[in-house]
Amino acid sequence: MTRDFTREVYRDFLIALINQGYHLTSYEEYLLLIEQKPDLKTVILRHDVDRLPQNSLATAQLQASLGVKGSYYFRIVPQSFQPNYIEQIRDLGHEIGYHYEDLALSNGDPERAIRSFEQNLAKVREFYPVTTMCMHGSPLSKWDNRQLWEHYNYRDYGIRAEPYFDIDFHAMLYITDTGRQWNRTGVSVRDKVDTAFDYDFSSTFDLIKAIERNELPRQIMQNIHPQRWNSNWWGWSQELVAQNAKNQVKRAIVQFQ
Repeated sequence: MTRDFTREVYRDFLIALINQGYHLTSYEEYLLLIEQKPDLKTVILRHDVDRLPQNSLATAQLQASLGVKGSYYFRIVPQSFQPNYIEQIRDLGHEIGYHYEDLALSNGDPERAIRSFEQNLAKVREFYPVTTMCMHGSPLSKWDNRQLWEHYNYRDYGIRAEPYFDIDFHAMLYITDTGRQWNRTGVSVRDKVDTAFDYDFSSTFDLIKAIERNELPRQIMQNIHPQRWNSNWWGWSQELVAQNAKNQVKRAIVQFQ
């Protein structure tokens, strides 16, 4: 049986979208395009670089080979923020953004968190003129990083958009591989949205079939975590075992909520 969550399967996913006439792009470019072409059939390719940035580079190279680009959101922690990979992904034409988690890192103190945010955003901007960002879920923290914006306004920092605040997910389908599953909220602590869409994809293969049958809406945001997508057996098996263990913890957190 063909393994799911390999880069070959992800390539098939991208090709299915292209064949159905979707324009695959970054969040930054989408914001410009949609003003001119509000009905454009579009998929925002979003990537949360939680760790293993070498996987993100491989994904970025795959997308570049297909002539498409996306947005790569880097955490500030060492397992994500590695300049060599950031530069290579940027140089392929992709957008770089900030995957912020400053409130969790500051133990819920908004004043400490905004100082941390300012410093960390400046570090990311050494590599790219960041205009979009998205929160890191920090599932083991009691703090939701989005709560920082109850005290401050991210637009004051030159940020044009944050998807959890600036996208109407009743109009745009959100699909995410959080938990190594597609839109399964039982193992997602915070990476979920209020939406009118009700799709059940048990695998990427089901998702591809739905695309090929033209069953999805005209506008989609895809969020993947490239560390989950591995072509070699060792990396694939490690991620499978680790994610299954994490899902048990996250499922308990979700139930407790």
